[in-house]
Amino acid sequence: MKTWIAALLALPPMLTGGAFAQPPELPAVIYTDPPVDKADPAAMEVVHIPSGGVEINGVVYVAAGVGPHPTVILCHGLPGNEKNLDLAQAMRRAGWTVITFNYRGSWGSPGDYRFAGNLEDANAVLAFARDPANAAKLRIDPKRLVIIGHSMGGWVAALTAAHDKGLIGAAMISAGNMGLIGSLPRDQAAALLARNGMEALAGATPEAMADEIIANKDRFDFAKAAPDLMQTNLFVLTSDDGLAGMSDGLTKAIAAGGGTKLKTLHVATDHSWSDARIRLQAEVLGWLKTLEAGK
Repeated sequence: MKTWIAALLALPPMLTGGAFAQPPELPAVIYTDPPVDKADPAAMEVVHIPSGGVEINGVVYVAAGVGPHPTVILCHGLPGNEKNLDLAQAMRRAGWTVITFNYRGSWGSPGDYRFAGNLEDANAVLAFARDPANAAKLRIDPKRLVIIGHSMGGWVAALTAAHDKGLIGAAMISAGNMGLIGSLPRDQAAALLARNGMEALAGATPEAMADEIIANKDRFDFAKAAPDLMQTNLFVLTSDDGLAGMSDGLTKAIAAGGGTKLKTLHVATDHSWSDARIRLQAEVLGWLKTLEAGK
C-alpha cells in the first residue's frame, strides 16, 4: 500500500523545517499532575453535539481552574483506533480544555459514515464550543480554539482551518490526504481505506468510501487549500508511514506562497507514533505554548 502512495506522489518523506530535530525538554505537565483546584476541578463531561440531524458523541476534558480555557478540538482518524487520549490528558494538564468526538457513523455516533460528514461534524463541534451556554458550562474560551487531527483527522483539521478564520491554530499528525487517495484506482483506494478495519463504522463500505473520495478528489485535496492556510498557525507533523509526501505537498505550497506561520517536524516513528508518544506530547505542548504567547 505504501508503494501505491510513493508511486502516486514520487516524493521523499519531508525532511525540512525542523525534520529529525532533537526532542524538546519535557514539559513538567507530561509527568506531573497539576495542583487540585477544589472550586473548579478538572472534569470529564459527556456531551451530545448536534450535527446533520443527529447528535454525535463527544467527551470534553475540562481543564482545572475557573477559566475560560483555550480549547482543542481533537479529531481522530479512520476508523480512529488511536484516539490520542494520552495527548488529550497532557493538554488538559497544561491548562487546555479538549473536546474529543466521534464522527457520524463511527464508534457509536448515530448516522452513516461519510467523509463529507466528517467535515460537517468538525464544523458542528466548533459551533458547539462557541455557543455561549456551552462555553460557560465547560469553561471554554471561544476566542481561543485550536483544531488538531491525526491521520484522516489531519485532513479534517486542514480543510476546517482553511475556511474557519476564527481558529488560533491547527495541527496535522501523520495526515492522510483524501483527495490524493481519490486519485488511486478504485480497488486500491478501497483497500487502503479498509486496512485498519471497518468494524467501528456504520453505513459504509470500503468501495463506497472510495467512490466518495474519487468523486470529490479535487475538493478533498488539502494541498489545494494552501492559499487559505497562508496565515494559519499550522503545525504539520509527519512520520515514517509512507504518507509524509502528502503533507509535504501542502507545506511546500504554503512555503512557496510566502506563508510564515508554518511549523513542520518529521519523526522516525510509525503512523500511530507508537514509540514516540511522549515526544508527540512534548512537541504539541510546545507549539500550543507559542499560541498562548501570541507568537
